[in-house]
Amino acid sequence: MRYFRETFAVAQRILIELFRRRRSLIFWAIFPISILFINGYIIAERAELSLGKAIEYAAPSSLVGAALFFSCVGGSVSTVVSEREQKTIKRLFISPLTGISYFLGIFFAHSFIGLGQTIFVYTLATLFGAKFSGSFLLGLIIIFLTIIGYVGVGFILGTQLAKRTEDVNALVATFGVPLLILGGVFLPSSLFPDNLLKIARFNPIFHSNKALVSVWAKGDSLTEIAPHFSFLLIFSLLMLISGWLSYQRMLITERRL
Repeated sequence: MRYFRETFAVAQRILIELFRRRRSLIFWAIFPISILFINGYIIAERAELSLGKAIEYAAPSSLVGAALFFSCVGGSVSTVVSEREQKTIKRLFISPLTGISYFLGIFFAHSFIGLGQTIFVYTLATLFGAKFSGSFLLGLIIIFLTIIGYVGVGFILGTQLAKRTEDVNALVATFGVPLLILGGVFLPSSLFPDNLLKIARFNPIFHSNKALVSVWAKGDSLTEIAPHFSFLLIFSLLMLISGWLSYQRMLITERRL
């Protein structure tokens, strides 16, 4: 019960702050939609498909790469950095808040944003003729595992590397853009040479993209996406552990300042 109260309090505070800065929410909605239609038109032209069918394949990549990545990774880094700049972290020293509750609070806050983006992207895709098959529940589980991984990466970057607000964009661009390209968000992985494809298999974005396309665009089952799902599950657990360790290290660092 204690962890639930702590997690809820952290998530509520972050969401209130995000809704006060509505500009970020607007941009997080516009960006994935623009990527969705750019990718959709390219696929429709190159593969000679209808726009609706092309958007079925473009929607998972746009959601995983353009929507969830920037809102969860960039948002997590921004949250942690702003807490450090506003000296909120200092107040945690005299509170019983645990590292796992703080991490889960950030996770649930950005899960709420991520679910909103998912509904927005897929509702708009459906209006343009896209039809999605496969397990709805399995797709949601993939999205939640993706969010855990993204928030974990953002949490680690925010606690260990970012010191000021100016560092956020540089970190997200430096680590994010190569990962997005290797994940097949902007270029289909079928175009990758073998050496690059071997590297991409260590990229969680690659597995999130492949798994979600397979489930919601092709109607595949859990058995057919087992390698991608297993990777995402292991990666999300590693991020939970790494997030807790990063929180503890951040507190030690802040006590010295």
